[in-house]
Amino acid sequence: MSERLVVIGNGMAGIRTVEELLKLDDSRYEITVFGAEPHVNYNRIMLSPVLAGEKTLSDIVLNDREWYADNGITLHTGDPVERIERGRRRIVSASGRETPYDRLLLATGSTPFVLPVPGNDLPGVVSFRDIGDVETMLEAARRHRHAVVIGGGLLGLEAANGLMKQGMSVTVVHIADSLMERQLDRPASGLLRDTLIERGLDFRMEAVTERILGRRRVSGVRFEDGTEVRADLVVMAAGIRPNTALARDAGLHCERGVVVHDTMQTFDPRIYAVGECVEHRKATYGLVAPIWEQARVCANHLAQHQIGRYEGSVVSTQLKVTGIDLFSAGDYEGGEDTEDIVLQDPRRGVYRKLVVRDDRLQGAVLYGDTDDGPWYFDLIKRGEDISEIRERLIFGRAHAEGGGDSAGGRAALMGDDEQVCDCNGVCKGAIVAAVRDDGLTSPAAVMKATKAGTSCGSCKSLVGDIVALAAGADAVTEDKPTLCECTALSHDEVREAIRERHLTSPEAVREALGWQEPDGCSKCRPALNYYCISTFPAEARDDAQSRFINERAHANIQKDGTYSVVPRMYGGITNPQELRAIADVAEKFEVPTVKVTGGQRIDLLGVKKADLPAVWRELRERAGLESGHAYGKALRTVKTCVGREWCRFGTQDSTTMGIELERMAAGSWTPHKVKMAVSGCPRNCAESTIKDFGVIANDSGWELVVGGNGGTKLRAAEVLCRVTSHEAVLEHAAAFLQIYREEARYLERTAHWIDRVGLDYVRSRVVDDADGRRQAHERFLESQRHTQVDPWAPRSDASAPDPEFRALRATG
Repeated sequence: MSERLVVIGNGMAGIRTVEELLKLDDSRYEITVFGAEPHVNYNRIMLSPVLAGEKTLSDIVLNDREWYADNGITLHTGDPVERIERGRRRIVSASGRETPYDRLLLATGSTPFVLPVPGNDLPGVVSFRDIGDVETMLEAARRHRHAVVIGGGLLGLEAANGLMKQGMSVTVVHIADSLMERQLDRPASGLLRDTLIERGLDFRMEAVTERILGRRRVSGVRFEDGTEVRADLVVMAAGIRPNTALARDAGLHCERGVVVHDTMQTFDPRIYAVGECVEHRKATYGLVAPIWEQARVCANHLAQHQIGRYEGSVVSTQLKVTGIDLFSAGDYEGGEDTEDIVLQDPRRGVYRKLVVRDDRLQGAVLYGDTDDGPWYFDLIKRGEDISEIRERLIFGRAHAEGGGDSAGGRAALMGDDEQVCDCNGVCKGAIVAAVRDDGLTSPAAVMKATKAGTSCGSCKSLVGDIVALAAGADAVTEDKPTLCECTALSHDEVREAIRERHLTSPEAVREALGWQEPDGCSKCRPALNYYCISTFPAEARDDAQSRFINERAHANIQKDGTYSVVPRMYGGITNPQELRAIADVAEKFEVPTVKVTGGQRIDLLGVKKADLPAVWRELRERAGLESGHAYGKALRTVKTCVGREWCRFGTQDSTTMGIELERMAAGSWTPHKVKMAVSGCPRNCAESTIKDFGVIANDSGWELVVGGNGGTKLRAAEVLCRVTSHEAVLEHAAAFLQIYREEARYLERTAHWIDRVGLDYVRSRVVDDADGRRQAHERFLESQRHTQVDPWAPRSDASAPDPEFRALRATG
């Protein structure tokens, strides 16, 4: 018979513990959950976006009622527990329901601190802790104009920003002389305050509230110095306190919070506690990352595994105000025995401060550019010796460790145990496992499965980069209503505007189309770069900084930070000179692995980043070998069989056809990678039917197929048409590629493009319209005059693709 587990608290801490428990043992307990609120479990972290009008309650629900039913969990909402009877091992709820337990989990959270001043109970005075508070604030914003938020900490600023977005005039009252003084040093706090003032917030600093004014409803706030400010709404956001009332009444040992051991047990071994109500080793936590750690340990012991230990947490902070990037972690103040490393660029609004003690990072404050926050946080938690990278540490991970400064480079450098999503406690390894083990190939699917990126959203782009890295060729990007969060325009609308307004650079696009972020984001920068160079190939210049590290290095970064180099072999054909050059280079640079790829080429795996210029130079000088674009959004390979020259079944010269196709299209810019193949007979040894563009020979000519995909989700190519000559194959291939380049969305494979527009549409453009086909063919050939250039080819340093690799080449 199953044991009975009762959970008091239907919030994030209690239900996360249940989720972790179900992973370990889904049959040990009959689980009953009591929640004081009338709602299912929702993401309390996202109350700020709901208040700001960016999300709704349904958007932030974590577990709907079906989830409880599917897992056999009895849920009682709107029925708070009023009494724990430890002697009889049962609880009694407000409705009078008596429920016995074998194990009890307390997850009662915290209560807001309400200033003990006259008028604090007036209508219009509200805290900011649950969805009910948000609904009250939204209703007030619809009817009233002036709001006062008491508290200039994390929660208070998020509340103030949300009310301002609802149209209210907001004054933030703070007792200290700097905002978020528990998370920020003075310079960062000053930058934050200046930004918020520019947005429209008012501040009363070092202000002590004397009373809340009003009779039937709040009308203002008076301060100790006698001054007053008008208020139709007052939000108390001056702190929280662990909710220990139920535990104290039950006789459990409490100090500031419910005291627990490292196993998350209270002093009653049948009762566990997690979350904001808990005190562990004299510390309480109000942030979600420590609570997730507690949930894992608690679930481990409830499942009787008895091996987990919670030893406390180092915490980090991020502000959830759209457009403001702020991060802090650890001991950011320092002291006599610490040293500060500071970078400040007022013009860009960037500030970084690192606190170091004995060559170990103790704390970090970042403002304006927070991409390296998780890495600094990991260094703080691990206590790693940073002496070897100290002089580069302030410039971020890419400069300190190498591997590129793009998001893709950061994703590749991360270890599997490094945390990506602080809100939900998800490490890189969990995301990679969702891709490799569960076959998920899109960021949305991975985020749904792991919950990474589903809370505050600050790690979404990093999650996408890890998915792209792990899924490789199979990574897909779903259609979105907008190109990215910087604009309300779709991919198609942006492309149309680029054509109509003759915009030839990403900067021009962002300026002309009113981009919210002047420099764009990791999603729109590469897309805009592609749209410009594919629309105006003779005028637009490729922006290397908008490309992923693999594309900039012309090599694939590997999990250990080294690179793989893949020279192009047209149609899979090589010769002794090329093989000899590859062998000599592999030997000279001590390349650990030389592998034949599935695309009929040779891959040199394990090349050091610093050796890339010399490796490419020697391959070019010895045998004329150039980049095979094994990394790029471009034509990758044209796979061939030996055809009629050697094979007794071959009907056409497939090898020559493959070489001609590859020479025609090599280096072409495309929305996503493109693979081709030519088979010399219907036996299809070159696997043409799972390629983006496939050619299959028969006795009378060639059958052309399009839209194939050989990834984890196999998609067979569909017949486009049949032709009789080499020239016709080349013309149809060029027209197909050109229309795909001009009309598909960035990161949309040919298979997904055809699924979206329909094969009939593609046939009407490429097959039925002969004049249109010839014109598309001509546009393709013209654009190939301005195609990708091997970055290691001899040319001026000024035209090298990236300053980092330009320097490498110069010293190569």
